[in-house]
Amino acid sequence: MDLLINVGLPISLAIIMLSLGIGLEAADFRRVLARGYPFAIGAISQVVLIPLAAFATVTLFGLPAEIAVGVMLLSFCPGGVTSNILAKFAKGDVALSVSLTAVISLLSIVTVPILAAWSIDHFIGEAAPKVSISALATALFLITTLPVAIGVAIRHFARGFAIRVDGPLSTLASILFVLIVAAALAGNWQFFIQNLSSIGAALIALNVALLLIGLGLARIANLTWSEAKTISVETGIQNSAMGITLAALITGTTTGFSPLAVPAAVYGITMYVVVTPFILWFRSR
Repeated sequence: MDLLINVGLPISLAIIMLSLGIGLEAADFRRVLARGYPFAIGAISQVVLIPLAAFATVTLFGLPAEIAVGVMLLSFCPGGVTSNILAKFAKGDVALSVSLTAVISLLSIVTVPILAAWSIDHFIGEAAPKVSISALATALFLITTLPVAIGVAIRHFARGFAIRVDGPLSTLASILFVLIVAAALAGNWQFFIQNLSSIGAALIALNVALLLIGLGLARIANLTWSEAKTISVETGIQNSAMGITLAALITGTTTGFSPLAVPAAVYGITMYVVVTPFILWFRSR
């Protein structure tokens, strides 16, 4: 189990983020400047509203400290490849989705360590593991930001190769995602069973709320329907593989997967149940 967490988990997340980078081009980042307003709405949703909604959820449901921290860690993670795919299925603005995922993923090395350290201290208190913000930021850079940057560089300098490996790499990323979720649940099976009702109810409520919050904010901001669907998906979908990895980085590997990883693992399953009716509704309009 320690080998899986020490080596397999970081490598798996790095491959997932590399697959995201392989699908990006420099134009995706330039588009942020060209379409600043819709991007700003999406960025506010992801960086500000998601953590606030998560905090409200764990408070209202009265979740135990470790579960509460796990939910908060999940809320700090950007959408990842999954949100881009779902935005496409929803007939949303895929370019906007990709731009949001790319930029927020790069910013996560700054936002996530600070927010994660605060969450640990707030919910667990004196019993909290010591979190080094600089060490966490370095680790996130190596397994998230750097692979994305490498993927973008490959796409730019070897476009033909990038196009050929994009599909297989995305498939591999999906397989690794499933394995990460399964391993995290298996490592905390008893904890998962004991807290399934509270975890599941809280995560489903949070997921539905975030999809509606993103959609509502976009409509209030007078974005197009295509942009509004994208903001909804980007707000409602988080990178659960990153949440599991983040939990492992914070708690260490001496006891296997931490209970902090369980909310992200459960969310990796429930999010598809929650988002499917929304995607079908979005596609019909």
